[in-house]
Amino acid sequence: MNNIIEVNHISKKFVTNKKYPGLKGAIKGLFSREKEEKVAVDDVTFSIGEGEIVGYIGSNGAGKSTTIKMMTGILVPTEGEIKVGGIEPGKKRKQNASNIGVVFGQRTQLWWDLPLSESFTILKEIYDVSDEQYEEQMEFLNRVLGLEEFFHKSVRTLSLGQRMRADLGAALLHNPKVLYLDEPTIGLDLVVKDNIRNAIKEINEKYKTTVVLTTHDIGDIEELCSRIIIIDHGKIIYDGSLPELKAKYGKKRTVTLVVKDLNEISKGEYANEFHMQEDSLIIEKNEKESSVSFTFDKDMLGISDIVTFTMNKTEVKDMNIRETELAEIVKEIYNHTLMENENETGN
Repeated sequence: MNNIIEVNHISKKFVTNKKYPGLKGAIKGLFSREKEEKVAVDDVTFSIGEGEIVGYIGSNGAGKSTTIKMMTGILVPTEGEIKVGGIEPGKKRKQNASNIGVVFGQRTQLWWDLPLSESFTILKEIYDVSDEQYEEQMEFLNRVLGLEEFFHKSVRTLSLGQRMRADLGAALLHNPKVLYLDEPTIGLDLVVKDNIRNAIKEINEKYKTTVVLTTHDIGDIEELCSRIIIIDHGKIIYDGSLPELKAKYGKKRTVTLVVKDLNEISKGEYANEFHMQEDSLIIEKNEKESSVSFTFDKDMLGISDIVTFTMNKTEVKDMNIRETELAEIVKEIYNHTLMENENETGN
C-alpha cells in the first residue's frame, strides 16, 4: 500500500499575549508586552495509506483540529513536514485543494441562499470538473446520498441531515484522493447516521478514497475505521488497529448473573477462591433484580470459573456478558496519560 499522507515530526506553536488572573491581571494585560508560547502539536509523526479510513481522535484541545488544519493547508507547521499526495499543503494550497475534500461538522461550503443545484454548479466550475465527469459523479452521489430529493431546494431550508449529505456530496464532487471529515454525524438521528456511514463506506470502496475522520462519536469509529490514532496534549499516544487497541486496553469483562439467593454471594470468598485482590475482582449486587455483576481482567479469570463457582452456591437463572466498550477504553487511555503527565510534572 502506497502512503498518500506523510506527516514527519511536525510541531505547531502559537505565540500569544500572556494572560494574568483577576481584574488587576486583566488591566496589567492591557499594557504588558509579555508573550507566552503554546505548543498545540508536539513532534507528531504518522503516515496513512491510499484507501485507508483512519480515525484521528482526541479530547478538546488535544491538537487534533490543529493537525487537520495543517494537513489541509490552512495552517503551516512550525517544525517538520507534511506531504499529501506528494504536495506540501501549506506551500501549494491550490494544487492541494484539488486533491482533497473537506467536511467540517456544522460549517458548510454551500451557498446559504442558493438552491443546492446552483451551489454544485459553482463548485463544478471552481474545481474545473468536466460535464462528463460531473454527470457521472452526480449519478453516483444521487444514488448513495439521495441528493435528488432536495437538489433544487434552498440550502437554508434543508434539515441538518440533508445538509450534511449535501456537504459530503459537495466535498466529493471533484473525486478527491483524500477526504477529511470532522464530526460528520454530529446532531443526526440514528437512521441518518447510518445512511451517512454507509455512503462513506461505499465511496471508499468505489474510489479507494482515503478518509481521515475526527469525531467524538465512537460509533463512527467502530463502524468506519480500520485504524485509530489518538492524540493527547499534542502527542500521539496510540496508533494502531481497533482489534489491537481492544486487546491491549480492553481487558475488562463484566458478567452479570441473575441468581436465586444473593445472600450466598460473598466478595471475600470469590477473591480467595481465585487468589485475587478484591480490587481486581469488582462485585456489585443489585437487590431489586436479584443479580450480581463481576468485573475482572479476562487474562486473569475465565467466565466459566465465575459461573461454575456461583452455581455451586446458588441457582443461576440468567447470564449476560459485556465486553469493555471502545468509549471506556479511550477514556482509560486518556486518564492513564493524564496521570503520567501529572507524575512527570510532580517530579
